[in-house]
Amino acid sequence: MKKLAFLILAIFTIGFAQAQTKKSKNMKKKILFVVTSHDKKGSTGEDTGYYLGEVSHPWEVLHKAGYEIDFVSPKGGTPPVDGFDLKDPVNKEFWENKEYKNKIDHSMTPSQVNPKEYSTIFYAGGHGAMWDFADNKELSDIASEIYENGGIVAGVCHGPAGLVNIKLNNGKYLVDGKKINAFTNEEEAEVKLTDVVPFLLENKLKERGAQFEKSGLWQNHVVTDQRVITGQNPQSAKSVGEAILKELNK
Repeated sequence: MKKLAFLILAIFTIGFAQAQTKKSKNMKKKILFVVTSHDKKGSTGEDTGYYLGEVSHPWEVLHKAGYEIDFVSPKGGTPPVDGFDLKDPVNKEFWENKEYKNKIDHSMTPSQVNPKEYSTIFYAGGHGAMWDFADNKELSDIASEIYENGGIVAGVCHGPAGLVNIKLNNGKYLVDGKKINAFTNEEEAEVKLTDVVPFLLENKLKERGAQFEKSGLWQNHVVTDQRVITGQNPQSAKSVGEAILKELNK
């Protein structure tokens, strides 16, 4: 009788362990959105921050696909917001979602992030990113680890400022030799901030070895190359979300 009870218990234990293993394999890893903490355009006195549509539109695509999204910013806490337009229904949906509004208003600091929990890191744009993304080594290290673990690195508009100093284990820059897209020199000139931003994003990415692609002003342009996904401007935000989802589904 004891042997039978032991056998039943052993079978149950093995079955439970296998079910848990299967469950853990099927669980979707989270996605990490990076937003700027910087709130001024250089010495102009003009406000900036993360661009709301560049968060909300990718968020809508990925959230509806069942992915959980977390937020990190260089300083943590409540990041400044730009492009605040609630006439955009997707912006409104995000802003009025209590769970996600609370998440972004209590963004993590880089030191609170465990890269192993994430399948993707996405750098949202907004001019503030030009001042506090590129030189944040903690964020670069997080992105590098996610990528080396087989994950995706993405960005849109000025978000790819976060990509310029990411180095891989082989010592090369992440963007070296890859097709990359971001806010262009022409678009920076169009908004009259060429001499305000600390560097021109297109030029810096080219310096790092990127094969820079671009379309005309304010055209939707997204490129995917070896798990790196980049978009040119706010008009490209939803398409970047869709490209991330497509890559995740591979």
